Amino acid sequence: MTAPKDNGIPDNDVVLTTRSRLARNLADHPFLNRASDMQSALVMQTAQRVMLEAPLSEKTLWMDLDELTPLDRALLVERHLISRHHAESSLHRGVAISSDEHMSIMVNEEDHLRVQVLRRGSRLDETFEQLMRIDSMLEQHLDYAFHDQWGYLAVCPTNVGTGIRFSVMVHLPALRITNELAKVQRAAKELHLAVRGYYGEGSESSGHIYQVSNQVTLGRTEEEIQEEFSKSIIPALIDYERSARNVLMKKNSMLLDDRIQRAYSVLCSARLLKVDEAMKLLSRVRLGAALGHVDLSLQTVDELFVQIQPAHLNQQAQSTLSDNDELELRALLVRNTLSQ
Repeated sequence: MTAPKDNGIPDNDVVLTTRSRLARNLADHPFLNRASDMQSALVMQTAQRVMLEAPLSEKTLWMDLDELTPLDRALLVERHLISRHHAESSLHRGVAISSDEHMSIMVNEEDHLRVQVLRRGSRLDETFEQLMRIDSMLEQHLDYAFHDQWGYLAVCPTNVGTGIRFSVMVHLPALRITNELAKVQRAAKELHLAVRGYYGEGSESSGHIYQVSNQVTLGRTEEEIQEEFSKSIIPALIDYERSARNVLMKKNSMLLDDRIQRAYSVLCSARLLKVDEAMKLLSRVRLGAALGHVDLSLQTVDELFVQIQPAHLNQQAQSTLSDNDELELRALLVRNTLSQ
């Protein structure tokens, strides 16, 4: 199957986003699981000063999470700019976010710093290069906790070494339909990969979307891990899903098209939609868009995945929605978007 492109974004029929992330801790400061309230506040003050002074991007916005409302923090989670753990923590914590939202630096998440670069489609090389530039800038201003034998030190042993984590957000509906997903998950485990849900660690899959990332960083260079992930793991995931889509097309294309068109029809007419139902139906429509069965851009569906989340709907309404109002507004948003 030919790989479609949406606005020139490579392989985004399968890969929604790619992310490169670093875990870093400051020397002479205790890890957060051993830090006092005053010590965690000192880490945040030190990091905030550097974030505002170092030229990390054209424009970087600093946010103190203690000063944000629960809705604001939930919005950042839904946009994958901070983790749920970071949003819900009681520590002094903050985040620096670039104006294009490609970069975010979580301060006092699990480690002192969690630096990430995110891009649409399969663009790991770009995210890795930008991440390395940012890391170099930060290291000019911050003294990292580093051991000559073990490398960069971190709270979790799986982050000791390079501290780097690569991940892809992949859409795997055909593997799920053909019951091949379990094989992929077993293979991932053997390759020391983590397979998580839509919001990463501790979350479930939604809309047949999964996050796949490396688990081991010790004993290998950043470049070695990046090359394996970019040249072997991501292409394999893409090939598995595309092969499963080909099987579905050859085995019973009419049944597949029926599933896609039914999902599209429900979304175009539904008056009430739960978030899980909407994600499932949008997943089928996204598959249809990738296969050319639905005249809809992949970007439109990907944006809907975010916009139908609870915090985004409450922000749009500029009020706290009741459960029924949320269902109604979600359905209205989807109907209006698909009718354009």
